[in-house]
Amino acid sequence: MWLSDVKLILADRIIENGALRIDNGVIAEVVEGAGQPSGFTVFPGFVDMHGDMIEMELEPRPKVEFPMEVAVGHLDARLAAAGVTTAYAGVSFSRTAVDGQRRSFAHTSAIIRALKDNIQGLRVDHRIHARFDMTYTAAIDALDGLLTAEAVDLVSVMDHTPGQGQYRNVETLVANRMKSGLSESQARAHVERRIQNAISADQVFENLQRISKLCRSHGVAMASHDDDTVGKSHLMADIGAVISEFPVTMKAAEVARERGLMVAMGAPNAMRGQSYSGNLSARDAHGAGLLNILAADYHPAAILPAIHALAPADPDGLVGAARLASKNPAQSLGLMDRGEIAVGLRADLVIVDHNSRVVETFSAGQSIFSNGSGPKVSAQTDIAAVA
Repeated sequence: MWLSDVKLILADRIIENGALRIDNGVIAEVVEGAGQPSGFTVFPGFVDMHGDMIEMELEPRPKVEFPMEVAVGHLDARLAAAGVTTAYAGVSFSRTAVDGQRRSFAHTSAIIRALKDNIQGLRVDHRIHARFDMTYTAAIDALDGLLTAEAVDLVSVMDHTPGQGQYRNVETLVANRMKSGLSESQARAHVERRIQNAISADQVFENLQRISKLCRSHGVAMASHDDDTVGKSHLMADIGAVISEFPVTMKAAEVARERGLMVAMGAPNAMRGQSYSGNLSARDAHGAGLLNILAADYHPAAILPAIHALAPADPDGLVGAARLASKNPAQSLGLMDRGEIAVGLRADLVIVDHNSRVVETFSAGQSIFSNGSGPKVSAQTDIAAVA
């Protein structure tokens, strides 16, 4: 089938009025168009390497649990409507979680296995991103088992101990805890307990080495998370991380890039122009030439507007900004069959109207979302017949 008279956002250029042919789920031909432009733009499908949405879908309110099939089905629909065709669902192991609660040892292990059982046959290509608290020594065996069962596709390591990383500003963390309903004294006591219960730096390093070894042995990429210092960025590079997620400071991001890591930041941050927690702005990182990947983080609908927000300042314009959510993450994660509009690759496509709204999404040539207003698709096999 043909999509004709559309603007095509390729990895290295824009075809202002072009057409592409899809055959057996693959892009078979890309050509210049000869008809009247339709006003629609076609982007490569977005590859989201970090989305935290599944945990909120499973527990939309504290202690209100939804069935996995309901949660993952709704998330699948949200992602498709946002143009995401490959999504890594982030689920976390946290040392501070109580058994049975979200992010606890048993709970997260069960979520990952249930996710793997429920993502077959959905519209989006779903994968599992295990976010691992590097201070959570007891959960390393669980991670080993999940990797052995091929239930995890990406691992990131984080340390949410107050006073460093994402929570290096303790006062900001106290204020955030108060927003959840705690009094100031309760919030401070909670933060102080977490600081007092921190494990030693030697134990953290040993855990990182064990996690890195597991990832290498199973061929799974490892990412660092919330690096805030030059030393931490060097450490993460030394142990084999290939992606630096959400670096907290410009210096940390600079070292990550110097060491060859791909720097990923949140699309909501880029769209809004600032981090909700007061950390490094994705726009500032992009302006400094340090941003490689846009991730949904907590809101997949932010990806497209983030691309448009960054395009004016990108050296390659809209083409360069679009790569941040398509080709770059795909290649970073070893997904060489997707990420750009090119002959021989999967027909993962996002069709956008003149109002910058996603009107249709294709995954491997199949329409997985449509609001009914997209361009007409022709069954003709000869471009001359549709030009």
